[in-house]
Amino acid sequence: MKMAIVFGGASYEHEISIVSAITVKGKLESTFDLSFIFCDQDHKFYLIDSSKMKAITFSRGEHKKMGQLFMVNGGFEQRGMFGSKKYEMPILNLIHGGDGEDGTLASMFDFYSIPFIGPRKEAAMLSFDKHYTKWFAASVGVKTLPFEVLHKNDQRQLTTPYPFIIKPARLGSSIGVSIVREAQELDYALDVAFEFDEVVLIEPFISGVKEYNLAGFSARGEITYSIVEEPQKAEFLDFEKKYLDFSRSGSVEHAEVSEALVGQLRESFAKIYLPLFEGAIIRCDFFEIEGEVYLNEVNPIPGSMANYLFDNFSGSVQKLLGALPYKKAIRVNYDYIHSISSAKGK
Repeated sequence: MKMAIVFGGASYEHEISIVSAITVKGKLESTFDLSFIFCDQDHKFYLIDSSKMKAITFSRGEHKKMGQLFMVNGGFEQRGMFGSKKYEMPILNLIHGGDGEDGTLASMFDFYSIPFIGPRKEAAMLSFDKHYTKWFAASVGVKTLPFEVLHKNDQRQLTTPYPFIIKPARLGSSIGVSIVREAQELDYALDVAFEFDEVVLIEPFISGVKEYNLAGFSARGEITYSIVEEPQKAEFLDFEKKYLDFSRSGSVEHAEVSEALVGQLRESFAKIYLPLFEGAIIRCDFFEIEGEVYLNEVNPIPGSMANYLFDNFSGSVQKLLGALPYKKAIRVNYDYIHSISSAKGK
């Protein structure tokens, strides 16, 4: 079965995407006939030889010596002096952050009628901005922590009591995230966050809170859930730890939790997933506070596709590929214009 992995993108998470693609290659290459399509920071696409799928290929700019691709109806095209070659196959969208998770590529894939695994544009828009994710979760009955929103030019007057956590609204991988415990730390933490986004979220920081990760997808009306993971960390995963975390390919242990809690986590996951995220493998990160489940964030394109949470990752990808949503084609026959012309005798 053929499939292409698209990765890179113009994003602060560009390098994370490269790490994810290399990891997913190792998990899927024995099952799929894979192609690798790299999107550089200038939005140029390159077909990467499988043997060159190494981080140093991109840091040295060696990808620029490889064949450039152009998006066309149904897939990608490589053009040359003596003709062109078309690559028509489903896509695994593995671009983290901007381009991949903000709906840009989803819109392009829809526009060019290219089947793909990944969030559709509506899901991307609601999950890419943490502020909108809060609204969405509330609309489907999933609890989240209280929050404040601060824009770059707002006065820095907050009502959330210390300690709290500051997050750029439209960024992942813990980039720009800080825990603020006292007033003298506030300005620096905000300056750091505003380097990456003009909007930030402020949430109460709860030390020692239980955290659980759950991934999954829907195919033919049935949700396939991953195991529940309890991430092991001191307070939160910073960028460096998440960078290493995204290269995970080994399995992890199922969290020691009750069946009742697993049921709560799955129920919240289903409310978030259906029907908005159909066609994507997502990971939801939850808090458990006094027996209640709270959504922390939605990862619409999780690091390395959360492969380590699935007992059979390649089988899961195959299952989803066989049940991708397709945008209905609209056929224009100009009946209205013809009827107007006929009425006018023209």
